[in-house]
Amino acid sequence: MATDTQDLPEASIQNILDQDSLKWVFVGGKGGVGKTTCSSILSILLSRVRQSVLIISTDPAHNLSDAFQQRFTKTPTLVNGFTNLYAMEVDPTVENEEVGGPDGMDSLFSELANAIPGIDEAMSFAEMLKLVQTMDYSVIVFDTAPTGHTLRLLQFPSTLEKGLAKVMSLRNKFGGLMSQMTRLFGIDDEFGEDAILGRLEGMKDVIEQVNKQFKDPDLTTFVCVCIPEFLSLYETERLVQELTKFEIDTHNIIINQVLFDEEDVDSKLLRARMRMQQKYLDQFYMLYDDFHISKLPLLAEEVTGVDALKAFSQHFLTQYKPSAANYTVEELEQKVSTLRQRLQDAEAELERVRKGKQKA
Repeated sequence: MATDTQDLPEASIQNILDQDSLKWVFVGGKGGVGKTTCSSILSILLSRVRQSVLIISTDPAHNLSDAFQQRFTKTPTLVNGFTNLYAMEVDPTVENEEVGGPDGMDSLFSELANAIPGIDEAMSFAEMLKLVQTMDYSVIVFDTAPTGHTLRLLQFPSTLEKGLAKVMSLRNKFGGLMSQMTRLFGIDDEFGEDAILGRLEGMKDVIEQVNKQFKDPDLTTFVCVCIPEFLSLYETERLVQELTKFEIDTHNIIINQVLFDEEDVDSKLLRARMRMQQKYLDQFYMLYDDFHISKLPLLAEEVTGVDALKAFSQHFLTQYKPSAANYTVEELEQKVSTLRQRLQDAEAELERVRKGKQKA
């Protein structure tokens, strides 16, 4: 299927750079498609047009440090070579020393996290967002974990609401029993049910405020990263549908690791991979004809380090064009001779197969 790219939106992320109102930019997709590289380059490009940029990795298998070749922690750190780009890596799981509050409160929170599936990530994410909101960054880029993990984080408002409802249900069901138990064991009121309930209510307020911002297309957008293969196409479709359900704006898809039809490619394997990729590229354009779709080339080397990230960033702004080979007459004659020989070999193989069928 031939795709008429003239009728499609611009094949770049320039629309994100031009949207001055954006506060939150999520970058997500299937594992192993290059999300960290894409989010790192996006943050570099944003740092050129914004006053201050923070990139946060919420993937437990942190790769930001590898991408920038610089060690990052849970505290925002200035990226080497920049004056306005900061990076931090956070682990979206509840850790007692990071939830804050006295030990008694932490143990009760841990028990609550074990009782309600997903609430540990939700509370940790809420704490992180509360921290981020106190920081003065003009835009925040999230390098998210693989799709399933990201979708769970997007569900955190409803997860916390369920947790709060469960606590309320227990409180109503057992009446003053919990208060009597806390007094019986000599537990102070600051560790009791009211303290837990108050903390959850406080988090719920933060959640609702952030959730409103996430659903505002002027403030938030989601960039889907994928590769031209079936599983990645399937994951991207699932992600887009879930984002639509959560009312989160998405209008950019980055297709990474694309094999372009370079004139000097003779490998049968590469040619076969190109045909396979083209089939899925056509499907991407058919499914997402109103999206900004950027295609990035598969390189022979990894894109790591600030210099390599900056060099590769040009393909996010202008469509990559395969290099046209400038052959000499002798080189062209050699290519023609090689193709003729391949044709003769193919014809001989065809004749051999035909004779084999006739004997059978």
